[in-house]
Amino acid sequence: MSLDIFSQYLINCLMLGMIYAMVAVGFTLFFGVLDIIQFSHGDVLMVGGFTALVTYAGAQALGVANPWLQLALMVLIATALTAGLGVLVARYLVLPLKNAPPLNTLLITLMMGMVLREGVRLAYPNGSNPQPFPRLLPGGVWSVGGFEARIDSTILLLVGLALITGLHLLITRSKLGLAIRAVAQDGETARIMGINFNWIVLLTFGIGSGMAALGGVMNGLYYTEINFGVGLLLGVIGFAAAILGGLGNLYGAILGGFLFAALQTVGAVVLPMLSQHIPSSYKDVFAFAVVIALIAWRPTGLIAEKSTERA
Repeated sequence: MSLDIFSQYLINCLMLGMIYAMVAVGFTLFFGVLDIIQFSHGDVLMVGGFTALVTYAGAQALGVANPWLQLALMVLIATALTAGLGVLVARYLVLPLKNAPPLNTLLITLMMGMVLREGVRLAYPNGSNPQPFPRLLPGGVWSVGGFEARIDSTILLLVGLALITGLHLLITRSKLGLAIRAVAQDGETARIMGINFNWIVLLTFGIGSGMAALGGVMNGLYYTEINFGVGLLLGVIGFAAAILGGLGNLYGAILGGFLFAALQTVGAVVLPMLSQHIPSSYKDVFAFAVVIALIAWRPTGLIAEKSTERA
C-alpha cells in the first residue's frame, strides 16, 4: 500500500473515530447522571445537521456571503437549538420516568427518535433523499513527503480534538463538572450536599445533545451531504462504542469510538484482500462482529466504570 493511500485511510479512520466518539460521549454522559440510555440521541445528531443546513439557507437568503460567518452561524444555531432539544427531552420524557422501569425509558426514547426522524423526512423539502451539505472549509491538500491529507479534514480533526479536550476540562476542572461527577457517583448524596439534581441532569443532556449537533455538522462537512437516516446508524455505532469502551466512562467512550472506526478501516482494507467476493461494504459487519466478541470477552467494557453501590 502506497503512503498516499495509507494517509487517506488514516485520515478517514481518525475522522470517523472523532464523530463516533462525540456521539458515544453523549450516551455515556446520560448514563452517568441518570442510569438511562437515550436511544434517540443519534436522531438528535441528525436534527443538528439539518438545523445547520436550514441556517445556511437562511444566511444565504439574508445576503451573508462569508463562508466562515456562515459556518459560525450554522454551528451556533445548530448547537443551541439541539442542546435545547436535549433539555426538553430530559425534562418532559426522561425525568418523569426516572423511577419507572428502564423498559419505559427505552421505549419512549426509541419512539422519540422515530418522531424526529420521520418529522425531518416529511417536513424538509425532498427530505427522503440525501441533501447536499455546503463546502465551507478550505479545499486542497497538504503533503509532507508522501503523506497527504485534505485541509478541511485536518481542520475538522483539530476542532474535534479541541471539543473533546474542552469537555474533559469542563468535567474535571470546573464546578459544573464536579457537580456532574457528584450526581453520577451518587444522586441522593449529591442532593443532600445541596446540588440541584434536576438542573444538573438538564445541563448534562444539553451538553451531550450539543456535542451531538457538532458531530452532525462535522459529518455533513466531511461527507458534503446529510440524510434523515444518518442518525440511526451513527446512534447504533455510538452506543456500541460507548458499551465497548465502558458505559459511564468518558475516556472509554472516546476509546470505543476510535476503535470502532479502526475496525471499519481494517475491514475495508483486509476483507477484499481475503476474497474478491467480499466487498469493502462489509466493513460494518466485520466491525460489529469484532465488537460483539470484545464485549463477550469484557462485558464491562475495555475501561470499566468505577462505581459504588447507590443507596
